[in-house]
Amino acid sequence: MADPKPVKHVHGLPPSSNYSLCSMAPGNFTHGLMGVNLQMDENTTYTLWSTIIFVCLIIVLARLVQGGVSLVRHLFNLNSDHRQQAYWARNGSKAWPWLKKRLVYAPLFKKRHNRNFQMGRLNMGTLPSRFHTILLALYVLSNIVYCCFLNYNTCNKVAILAELRGRTGHLAFLNMMPLMIFGGRNNVLIPLLRVSFDTFNIFHRWIGRLVAAEAIAHTIAWMAVKEIADRHIKQQSTMMLAFSDNPFLSWGLVSLMAMLLILIQASSAIRHLAYETFLHLHQLLAFLAFLGAAIHGHTGSLPLTSYIYVTIALWVLERVVRWAMIAYRNFGLGSSTRVTVEALPEACRVTYQLKRPWQMRPGCHVYAHFPTLTWSLSSHPFSIAWYDTRPATINSEKAPTTTADLANTLPNRKDSTTITLIMSRKSGMTARLHARALAAPSNTMTITGYIEGPYGGLESLHSYGTVLLFAGGVGITHQLSHVRDLLASYEASTSAVQKIILIWSVRTQDAFDWVHPWMTEILQMPHRREVLKVLLFVTKPRHAGDVISRSTQVKMFGGRCKPGKIVEEEFEKRTGAMAVTVCGPGAFADEVRGAVRERVEEGVVDFQEESFSW
Repeated sequence: MADPKPVKHVHGLPPSSNYSLCSMAPGNFTHGLMGVNLQMDENTTYTLWSTIIFVCLIIVLARLVQGGVSLVRHLFNLNSDHRQQAYWARNGSKAWPWLKKRLVYAPLFKKRHNRNFQMGRLNMGTLPSRFHTILLALYVLSNIVYCCFLNYNTCNKVAILAELRGRTGHLAFLNMMPLMIFGGRNNVLIPLLRVSFDTFNIFHRWIGRLVAAEAIAHTIAWMAVKEIADRHIKQQSTMMLAFSDNPFLSWGLVSLMAMLLILIQASSAIRHLAYETFLHLHQLLAFLAFLGAAIHGHTGSLPLTSYIYVTIALWVLERVVRWAMIAYRNFGLGSSTRVTVEALPEACRVTYQLKRPWQMRPGCHVYAHFPTLTWSLSSHPFSIAWYDTRPATINSEKAPTTTADLANTLPNRKDSTTITLIMSRKSGMTARLHARALAAPSNTMTITGYIEGPYGGLESLHSYGTVLLFAGGVGITHQLSHVRDLLASYEASTSAVQKIILIWSVRTQDAFDWVHPWMTEILQMPHRREVLKVLLFVTKPRHAGDVISRSTQVKMFGGRCKPGKIVEEEFEKRTGAMAVTVCGPGAFADEVRGAVRERVEEGVVDFQEESFSW
């Protein structure tokens, strides 16, 4: 922080300047840009953004190569059998599989990645992957280097603190833009780089911590100079008085305090304890941090003030776009989206009859909001379990889950897009929703609700001959859309898929009720017996006799699922390239990840994980 008194920029002056750092009193460095190296700060701006752009270009290039290989594999293997796809089952080089095993798919250490650290009932967070850790470490290290690149040869050592004050403040301002962009759901880099929001959220959190650390260092450097200046003129400290009548300093303090509060309330334990409360307080504090920084920069005529204005404008624009899309998707002339909620064992089946058709992709997720249950927009993601576009049904109060519902249509109504979610009963909104539905007649109710999305669905599985879909608990909702899409593409001869193995691990058989109508429809799809195999694992069956396999294509087992054994068996019998995807609890996903890493150097195996770790 600094008092914005009009003082010339020492480092910007030519050597012939009458100003001399050596002869200046410490008090001259407590205000304005005195001692700040503007040229080096400008170079830092270019270097940091050049680095970010360079990394993005590398990722884009890698995605183009990856997409090109997938496209060629897809085209060459349309309607191809096991023998014809044999070439694509083998690795074309040793370098890429080596990198996938040891870097791209690797957890930070041995196995643990998305499995939460627990302290009693508190969720203490997860570990970033090895690749993410390297990128984060390099980014943080580069900021530390920028902060340490100071003029240590000056004869006035107070000037070093002044330069450090300027550098750390400059970097805090500079990092606010990537901080804001990476935290947005409508981040344009998500589809461009085909990197998930979950990954960007990891970088958002760590850059946020970096900004807070730089703001703290900025303040400490100013406080040190101020204390030295007061001692130099032999007076008591006037540090606290400096904030009382100085908008520049007071708004800088507002921004700093907001960041410090965010550091505390954004910790994993607090974030997961009451997520909705965290989120709305987080947004308020973020707004105060941005506002304080903007006024701090404006009143002090700081170089990056316009940069903060652009950051705030983008932040507002992202939210305006979200609200506009919610309004467009959910509201029509005199009507809005209708929501049917059906209580199931430990979950709700929630069906939205939308006002306008959506373009659905397998693996999408949405954000659901119920104004009668919570006062603000929910930010919990839910995978789309099922969707249909067809004439609206007469009984629109009931979720369309049976053949009779499909046949019972109105002839003079426009097509109605319906999407259905499964919301596992936990705490907060999902607990209240389940309780209300359970108390309604027939355990079914119709309420007002809105939906935001769809998001995700970045990857296609059509170029793989063998696809393994692992699901843990409610994670089945993510995989159902892929199963349905792959079976339809097999029927239409538009994909390379020859084998689909769906593996679902649940605690009890009650979970089967969640998706029973859709599983029935999937098992009735053409050519299902030729390509689809379903493996069901019940970890806590009520009775041993309840675990019965009905057919060779749908098998049920009691006990824990062992992903390593399944991946090993299917890898040996694979057709063409193999994809393994997982959506489920962190510990389960880590086991699947570990099983894939054991095989990537023996043949073409790609891994995809759908996670919502924020």
